[in-house]
Parts: sequence; C-alpha cells; structure tokens
Amino acid sequence: MLLLRDSNFNHMKSKIKVLFFLAVLLASQTVISQNNIIDEIVWVVGDEAILKSEVEEYRKEMLMQNQRIEGDPYCFIPEQLAIQKLFLDQAKLDSIEVQESNISRELEYYVNNYINSIGSVERLEEYFGKRLSAIREDLREQIREQQIIQSVQQKHFGNIQLSPSEIRQYYNNLSQDSLPFIPTTVEVQIITAEPKIPLEEIDKVKARLREYTDQVNSGEREFSTLALLHSEDPSAIQGGELGFMSRSGFVPEFANVAFALNDPKKVSNVVETEYGFHIIQLIERRGEMANFRHILLKPKVPKESLDTAVVRLDSIRAGIMDKRLTFDEAATYLSADKDTRNNKGIMVNNTQGSPNAGTPRFALNELNQDIAKIAGEMKEGEISQPFLMLNDKGRQVAAMIKITNRNEGHRANINNDYQIIKQMAENARKQKLVDEWLQKKIEKTYVRIDPEWRKCEFRYSGWLR
Repeated sequence: MLLLRDSNFNHMKSKIKVLFFLAVLLASQTVISQNNIIDEIVWVVGDEAILKSEVEEYRKEMLMQNQRIEGDPYCFIPEQLAIQKLFLDQAKLDSIEVQESNISRELEYYVNNYINSIGSVERLEEYFGKRLSAIREDLREQIREQQIIQSVQQKHFGNIQLSPSEIRQYYNNLSQDSLPFIPTTVEVQIITAEPKIPLEEIDKVKARLREYTDQVNSGEREFSTLALLHSEDPSAIQGGELGFMSRSGFVPEFANVAFALNDPKKVSNVVETEYGFHIIQLIERRGEMANFRHILLKPKVPKESLDTAVVRLDSIRAGIMDKRLTFDEAATYLSADKDTRNNKGIMVNNTQGSPNAGTPRFALNELNQDIAKIAGEMKEGEISQPFLMLNDKGRQVAAMIKITNRNEGHRANINNDYQIIKQMAENARKQKLVDEWLQKKIEKTYVRIDPEWRKCEFRYSGWLR
C-alpha cells in the first residue's frame, strides 16, 4: 500500500497516477471469483483493491458471528475493509509479525463455533459456497490480519494511562443512560472429587483405540473417517484435524508423543491425558509447527463411582460445617482440582474479553453452566451441597462450592466499579487517538470508490474526492 508522505510526495504522485490507471483498467474488466461469479472492484485504497465478493463474504461472516452492522452493509463494510488495509500498511512499515500458533488456536475456535452455529459442515459449505478447507484458509488469513491489526493498535495506542482525576472527570461527564449495567457477579471457591474409573473400563477404551489403529494401518479405514464417527473431541467434525500449532499449544503428554511422529502413515501408541485417551496421526510439519489428527475416547464412569465421590464430598462438607476444618484447608489438601487447590480453591476468570478476566469475579454466564445453576441461587458465605458437573476437560466430577462474595446487578458507579469506569475512559481516549490517526492516514492515501458505492454516509471524512 502506498501512502503520500511529504518527504517523497512527487515520487509517490507519479506512482499514484500509474496505480489509478491500473485501477480504472481493472475496474473496467470483469474479475472471476472462486465461485466463477462475475466480480468487480468497488474500492481502491493505496494499491489494494476491495472486491464486491470480499464485501459479501465479510457480510456473511458478520451475520454468522451475530456482529452488529451499522446502517447499510454496503457502506459500512467497505469502509471497515478500507480501515483494515490502512492498519495492515502500517504493520508493513513497523515490520509486525504474529505467531502461527496463536492463529491456529483462534482458527479452531472460530471453525468449531461456525459449525456448531449452523449445524453441520455441509450446511457451512453451502452457506459460504466453498469447501471447508477453503473456508479454513480464508479464515486463517483473516485471523492473521486481525492479530496484526491488534498488534499495530497496541504499539501505537496501547499505553494509555489516565490519572484518577481524568477518570473521575470522564465519569462525571457521562449521562446515566451511558453507564453500563453490571450483571450480578460472584466469587467462588471450589472443591472437587474425581470418581474412580474401573481398570476394565480403561482397558475397553484402549482396546477400541488399538482396533482403530489396526484398521488404519491395514488400509481398511481412513483415520479421518474413524475420528468423525467415534472421537469424543470437538475436532471430530473436522475428521480429528487440529490445525497447525506449536508444541506449547498442547498438553505435555500429547505433545511429547505427537511431535515424535515423523511418518504420516503411522499412528501413535495410545496416549493418556487429562482429557482421556488418544491416538494421533501426523498430517504435516512446517518448521516448529505441525498439524495432527487425533481420536479421543473417554472411559465411562459408573454410577457407583460418582455416588462414592459425592459421599466423599458430603463427609468433607460435614467437617467444614462442624468447624473441624475450613473450606480453605479442604480446598488446599483434599480437592482434586489441580487448577485451584494451590489457591485455596479460588476460581479465576479466564473468559477472553471479559472485564472480569484475570480476577476471581464471574458473571453467572461466565461460569461453568453446572456451577452457574448452583451459584445463581446461593447467598454470600453459603456452601453448596455436593453436585455432579462436567469440568473444563469434559470429565464428570463431584463438586461443591462456596460463594465468598456476591455483588448484585446494578448500574455502574465509580465507587463500586472503578476498574470498569477506568477501562471505559481509557478505551474512549484510545478511540479518539485512533480516529485522529486514521483521519490523517486517509488524507495521505490514494482512494478511489466506484460511483455506485459512493452514495454513503461514512464514519470518516476524506474517502470521497
């Protein structure tokens, strides 16, 4: 992308003339998209074209993600794409790169969400008019661009710190209606007990996985088909494919076996992790990154084992109520939950994008749904009866919780919600700086918009010339 800078204005101006000629030439010709539909250039930003098909694809993705489209989508979306191109140009100047492992993790999240939202791979392919592999590659590139843009924004606008007086002034200037409603939040301690799984059940699972291995090795079945039919992991819908990730993207037990594979035709031995039992197949390596398929099976837990785990927690609860031990002590020394037992059972919110992220506060919809059902009816200081839940590894365990703090839903105020008001004030300042930066960038960048796409009220001035 070429930007008009004062120091080399004349040199750039001659280049822009060439680009303008080429853009007009291209715009006068038909462009054939992947689906063999006549396409056209609707915007040119610097030396980057925005196609009608891009706008339509972006619109479909926004609808899929339930994102708000402000006004006419054929005005709003091209401007958003143009803004992205301005940030990507800055990323080239800043030599910004992003990690492939982060892209892969986010890709899997989006693909799984898309499939779950629409119901099946087939319906997703029909919706976008292309195969899942093509959807994945398009999404991968979009995610890469999003992460690059976030890095640019962090570099140029990420260190905004306001004084307490500035934050209070921001708060005082807000109308009551502008203040967000803060939903009820709770702070939770947890103790869990894992049911004992009989050895014969574990042996059954391992035997099934060895049978699948034999079927693959003999050429009788494809690994991806077996994963689709039998795997208990969300990746089953992609034939067990996990996408390119580095070693750090997997739990150690899985990574140690997976990254020892060299032959895509071979299947690993059975691997046990906290999620269950796996067999793994290498698809492709790219440097430190690799793409694998796997099949996950989870041993079935007998009702008797679950009942025993509940009884164990009943006994612990009785000891707490009789003051023979505290909840903190029980969580530290008796809980099976390794993520919380070193923190006296205190749960930490890891919900991405939540204002409560990194704190012990949870909105009820940010909790495990089994915990939320119980916590929603509890008072501060109350200890629940033992109950059964699916943990974040997808395994059934017995649990009991204590509500250490409960803050009922309310309109945000600076006394109780200072951090939220602080974040709002800093975001407002950041947006102001971004707007000023973009406005200058637009003024220095060559822009051409097709006459049929100019009848819009854009957020930023300077697009129309």
